[in-house]
Amino acid sequence: MSLLLWIAFAFFCGSLPFSVWVGKFALRTDIRQFGDANPGAANVFRAGSKGWGALAIVLDILKGAVPVGLANYGAHITGWSLAIIALAPIAGHAFSPFLHFKGGKAIAVSLGIWCGLTLYQVPLVLGLILGIYIVLFTNNGLSTMLGFASLMIYLLIIAAPLWMLGVWLGNLIIVTWKHRADLTQPTTLRPWVKRLSHIT
Repeated sequence: MSLLLWIAFAFFCGSLPFSVWVGKFALRTDIRQFGDANPGAANVFRAGSKGWGALAIVLDILKGAVPVGLANYGAHITGWSLAIIALAPIAGHAFSPFLHFKGGKAIAVSLGIWCGLTLYQVPLVLGLILGIYIVLFTNNGLSTMLGFASLMIYLLIIAAPLWMLGVWLGNLIIVTWKHRADLTQPTTLRPWVKRLSHIT
């Protein structure tokens, strides 16, 4: 019963559509009318506010970090039980009952759950890897998939336990599903990369 409550709490936290609420109450607009119509922090930026967009990112990170961190460092839950709890905020964000079981692409909340599991280590590595791919390729969906896939190498290097690899796999599956439309789009190198390749 305790585990079920933790899972429900983590899912609930993840399902809170902070970006939509920030758009509605701070910007007086529906951010889903911008960009890719995604209810995520990127569209808060597209709606015209860097400050509110930054707040939306922080809130999306926290809704993953807080429940997982409490379960991990507060309740000292470990192993596969913690793995299920860690995936719950990502599922909540991706399939939010507040948005008729639609949701965002789960990048920020993914960074949050890894904060809850490893503090800064995995989020720092994942953020750097994602950044590298994003500046190389025009297709952000592909860059995201490559970033999450490459994270496996780091987890193997640090000899992460099997249950943590399970979190990685579940995280990859959900993020891939949410980016499936992006993955059908053509992909090229960024113009600066092409220019550099011609120079060298």
